[in-house]
Amino acid sequence: MKKCKIIMNPQSGKKKKVNYHAMYDLLRKHGYDGEIIFTKGAKDATRIVEELPNDVDLVISCGGDGTLNEVVTGDMKRKHKLTLANLPLGTVNDVGNMYGLNKGILENLELLLSGKPKKIDVCYINDSAFVYVACLGDYIDMAYSTPRELKAKYGKLGYVLYGVKQFITKKVHHYKVRYTVNGKTYEDDLSFFFITNSSRIAGFNDVYYDIKLDDGMFEVAFAKINRKKDMFSTLIQLGTKDIKDVKEVTYYRTKEIEIEFLDPPKSSWCIDGEEYKYTGTTFNLKVVQGPKMLLPKDNVKLLFD
Repeated sequence: MKKCKIIMNPQSGKKKKVNYHAMYDLLRKHGYDGEIIFTKGAKDATRIVEELPNDVDLVISCGGDGTLNEVVTGDMKRKHKLTLANLPLGTVNDVGNMYGLNKGILENLELLLSGKPKKIDVCYINDSAFVYVACLGDYIDMAYSTPRELKAKYGKLGYVLYGVKQFITKKVHHYKVRYTVNGKTYEDDLSFFFITNSSRIAGFNDVYYDIKLDDGMFEVAFAKINRKKDMFSTLIQLGTKDIKDVKEVTYYRTKEIEIEFLDPPKSSWCIDGEEYKYTGTTFNLKVVQGPKMLLPKDNVKLLFD
């Protein structure tokens, strides 16, 4: 039988009941001898995947977007890349929803095991990989700062409750930056930075249209917002207009960008829902070809060239 390793984050999706026996039965139905490996702490999934033997046929990330990031990071460090899959078990699951995995655990597992492997792009900020988003700005930190007990008790609402508190107590900061993209260099005062390879961000669908996960490009959106109330008007515009037509947003589609902060950032970047700690002021972002990802067949035509 083929070998499958499921890297499971036991802290993800505590409200969801996992039927392990049914998961093993489903794996055997599709010809896999399965093993669940539980992570015990941050970066554990990266180490586990990096150390797996080459004869593993499939590695399934079972957790949130942060767990998937760690699994992909571990695979990118390998000389012999393994085929991956994402079984969402987190609170928001942006990547899982983009892949079309928005059903129950067993239904999603069936979709994956009946799916099709496709090579995906992987983005980097300096030397750290990210699958779908790197972002910076006020309130962005609620993705990784929202207390775990709030997420466990209230799910997505936990982020909202924490975000409201942040919104009341924080003001909008601006950063003077110099950036180079598509062969040109610019200087500007900006408040929000989003570098993405996804149509869904922070629970919002269709932020971008016609996203392709294997075209060697990512999307860049810089926002210049002066007041808190302007944030709401920008969000409304994003819901009704193409992002390229929103006045407060500068948009690029590219394979590489360098951003230098002339004013040091007052907060960390967030990559795939987790904090990215870096003390420097220059960030190089690029996209490279990554591993094969097993995906539901229905979404392959939508997400790939």
